[in-house]
Amino acid sequence: MDYRIAAPLDREMIKTLRAGDYVWISGTIYTARDAAHKRMQETLDDGQKLPLDWKDNIIYYMGPSPAREGRVIGSAGPTTASRMDLYAPKLLDMGLGGMIGKGKRSPEVLDAIVRNGAVYFAAVGGAGALLSRQIKQAEVVAYEDLGTEAIRRLEVEDFPVIVVIDSQGNNLYEMISQDNTV
Repeated sequence: MDYRIAAPLDREMIKTLRAGDYVWISGTIYTARDAAHKRMQETLDDGQKLPLDWKDNIIYYMGPSPAREGRVIGSAGPTTASRMDLYAPKLLDMGLGGMIGKGKRSPEVLDAIVRNGAVYFAAVGGAGALLSRQIKQAEVVAYEDLGTEAIRRLEVEDFPVIVVIDSQGNNLYEMISQDNTV
């Protein structure tokens, strides 16, 4: 199925998505990569509040390249999601609605997705220049000192992703590997 959805996410909409669905996201999403996730974990470990409320929001695992003249952002392709697997369950338990990256996720992340009724999307790796065209605004909102790994608020329009792990735990990567063994 094909869906056009708004971000932040509506939990009832998340329940309708299935592994393999094509989705176009419009609205606000946030970037955060390795260094930002590590900093957020340290903040929580110190008993402090995070700089953002992640409830129903989407984190895009991406660190952009510098913007060319006249562009909002540079190349904006996904990074490997498994690098954030240590931190993702905690953020999902805090209300994170979805994640965008590339590649497989750990069993702990899959469990947290199901437990919290969230979703994991994949963006096409290697298509960062094309994906950047769907980003209409970009602004650093936390951890500016981390440079490209700072947390950014992105306003996106028809940002193309595929549901990899749905809220019921169906995993597109597992479904494909099972189909290929027949």
